[in-house]
Amino acid sequence: MNKSISGFSKLSKSHKIDWIVATYFNNKDEAKHIIKQYWNSNIKLQQLHDEFIENTITNYYLPFGVAPNFLINGKMHAIPMAIEESSVVAAASKAAKFWLERGGFKAEVLSTTKIGQVHFMFYGSFDALNKFFKTVKPKLIAATKAITKNMEKRGGGILDIELRDKTESIEGYFQLHATFETLDAMGANFINSCLEQFAITFREEAVEYASFSEKEKSIDIIMSILSNYVPNCLVRAEVSCPVKDLTENPSINSEEFAKKFIQAVKIAEVEPFRAVTHNKGIMNGIDAVVLATGNDFRAVEAGVHAYASRNGSYSSLTHAKLENDIFTFWIEIPLALGTVGGLTSLHPLVKLALELLHEPTAKELMQIVAVAGLAQNFGAIRSLTTTGIQEGHMKMHLMNILNQFEATEEEKATLTNYFKTHTATHSAVVEAIHNLRKK
Repeated sequence: MNKSISGFSKLSKSHKIDWIVATYFNNKDEAKHIIKQYWNSNIKLQQLHDEFIENTITNYYLPFGVAPNFLINGKMHAIPMAIEESSVVAAASKAAKFWLERGGFKAEVLSTTKIGQVHFMFYGSFDALNKFFKTVKPKLIAATKAITKNMEKRGGGILDIELRDKTESIEGYFQLHATFETLDAMGANFINSCLEQFAITFREEAVEYASFSEKEKSIDIIMSILSNYVPNCLVRAEVSCPVKDLTENPSINSEEFAKKFIQAVKIAEVEPFRAVTHNKGIMNGIDAVVLATGNDFRAVEAGVHAYASRNGSYSSLTHAKLENDIFTFWIEIPLALGTVGGLTSLHPLVKLALELLHEPTAKELMQIVAVAGLAQNFGAIRSLTTTGIQEGHMKMHLMNILNQFEATEEEKATLTNYFKTHTATHSAVVEAIHNLRKK
């Protein structure tokens, strides 16, 4: 029977592994072998990875690929992507090549404001609280000077602090709603440090505020934390071309393709069941670049999906139109990214990825990531409205199936060639393997 353990975090790495293997695995030698085979032979590099998180026992690898031929604002890029899903890198590369010959991608950062909040409870006169806030606001900003000094030197810092009344939702609930500019840093630690200092100063000043009653002096700080919803940290990317240039396939009428493509996007704008899968495809491209560049893809995902619901119903992040025989496809998306701090200066592959991207600023990285999402979505919709998604996807997935059956190099070559002209469903691949081996 499995058992609990005290002091697990204090054990050495080898002792952690010994306990896990002895407690949870039947084939202990195999489990230990799998764990250790993913260790890096470079001891210093392995120690660096061990110290990224707690209780590390091994490394979990994802493929690190590159999608070339992205022309963004007139500059060529090869975009790094860390992802395990078949066909994502191929689809991005194909879309990049398609638009390379049609002027490339245009991108611009619309705004870079980030948000943090101090959540607190106050049971008294709102007028009294509002007067207190106006008095104390300069003191809140002054109290963070030691924290904001370096950020302000670079042109960032605290933009504003507002008092927000949320008592319609919860009795006695108010916020200090603060906005920040963090430049090339994602800024989570900076923002949270400022917020915690706001909370301390706010509570201390309330105790000394003569116009408060004794009850009003006892402001209850619930928590101080940044928000990963960043609707004002926004980037736009788009592609456009004459409708006559929209298809490479002479068997597909370009005007008909454009209309069908736009209709597919409109369906994702109004139908949440479709929108979720539509946006998931966008995030295939975005998450892969966010992860490769050492940014927080969970924060990006949460903020993006909240933005997709901002009008009361979950909807498409991309949009398309046809005007004056010009097809335009675009995305506007919130992305809080950084190119300094965190893993960007620690993880060797993250540093490599950023160098590959010409050492971008945070704004430039926002544009690159948005383009990756737009390219991914273009590739998906083009497949869905023409050949269907499975033909290309299953051909890319073919190698995974062959590896599951431990196919030899000769078998892989034979079956890859066979499925160039046959539909590659899972059952068809399995049957082909069995038939080949019978021969």
